[in-house]
Amino acid sequence: MSTLENRPNSALVVVDMQLDVVAAAYRRDDVIAAIATLVDKARDAGAAVVWVQHSGAELPSGSAGWRYVPELVRGEAEPLVPKEYSDAFEATDLESVLAGRGIGRLFLAGAQTDECIRSTLHGAITRGYDVTLVADAHTTEDLSEFGAPPPELVVAHTNLYWRYHRAPGRTAGTVNAADVDFASPS
Repeated sequence: MSTLENRPNSALVVVDMQLDVVAAAYRRDDVIAAIATLVDKARDAGAAVVWVQHSGAELPSGSAGWRYVPELVRGEAEPLVPKEYSDAFEATDLESVLAGRGIGRLFLAGAQTDECIRSTLHGAITRGYDVTLVADAHTTEDLSEFGAPPPELVVAHTNLYWRYHRAPGRTAGTVNAADVDFASPS
């Protein structure tokens, strides 16, 4: 269990599934469908769904491309955490949102694998959370022209190293969307 006291609850954290962020994303439609299924599963299980939304110079707040994809609709009572850095915990109220709901276990999904997903995975585990990456519910665009591996390898490598990641008193790992159980302990 997490190293955070009195945090027995789980949450689905959906990161940056915004129009411009995933416009050219690898397996875009499959990932959106997987996340939509996860959102429904979390709601049915009474687990929190926390939405994270990036903004910056290339993605101005309120712009058309800044909006979430229309297939993923945030519930009125579900928190939205705006961010300006890759790690969704950095200079945001994500920690207080999770603390207020007694959340110590996160299931992470969204975009982009090689930046905001990886940064948030590490940000969460270093802050004491148990963090499970939903292996088939994160994506990135093709940045191979800049020297990155193709997106399918970025996703596969991130799944590989997070599957075996460990930290004292915390758990990490991966799970496919169909196998996520918000009620079961890590």
